[in-house]
Amino acid sequence: MIRLERIRVTFHPGSAVETRALCDLQLNISAGEFVTVIGSNGAGKSTLLNVIAGETHADSGRILIDERDVTGWSTARRSALVARVFQDPLAGSCENLTLQENLALASCRGHRRSLRPAVNHDRHNDFRHRIAQLGLGLDHRLNDRMGLLSGGQRQAVSLVMATLNPTKILLLDEHTAALDPKTAAFVIALTDRIVRGLGLTTMMVTHSM
Repeated sequence: MIRLERIRVTFHPGSAVETRALCDLQLNISAGEFVTVIGSNGAGKSTLLNVIAGETHADSGRILIDERDVTGWSTARRSALVARVFQDPLAGSCENLTLQENLALASCRGHRRSLRPAVNHDRHNDFRHRIAQLGLGLDHRLNDRMGLLSGGQRQAVSLVMATLNPTKILLLDEHTAALDPKTAAFVIALTDRIVRGLGLTTMMVTHSM
């Protein structure tokens, strides 16, 4: 499903602050598998996700998704195969747009741009149904700005946004690190429910158990 072959990433090569983030990394993730990567700050966890997503280009090695070599693909092109939820609740969404507008943008991930309406009756009902499943009462707030939500609510919506379209792998970049313990536990339980329900191949990085 997902295969990384001898991935190397070095930051500031040849300088006094040269840092080897990834060195000959080999990784295989089977379809439907949930992989957790644990490490301290600076261990290369986010770099690994950035390499898979295309945000960071490897110095050498190959990245294969469903036997397709995506090593040279741009982030935009990979977005049809890779979904991601970030550590910062403010990242990955537009705070000045409504929940529905954010969901509409997320639903376009991996598709060609067009001039068709972003939201029709069926899509509105689908958005409302998916948000209602969170159990947070946000299905009645689709026209509220994203910036009015709490951090936990935003991360919950971000999970829905990341999984609106079929994806080959879901990347979770310490997506509960900025939340209080109670909210973090809720988001982890929600993550487990969504991942199991959709049978998603998932990689989560964290600095703690």
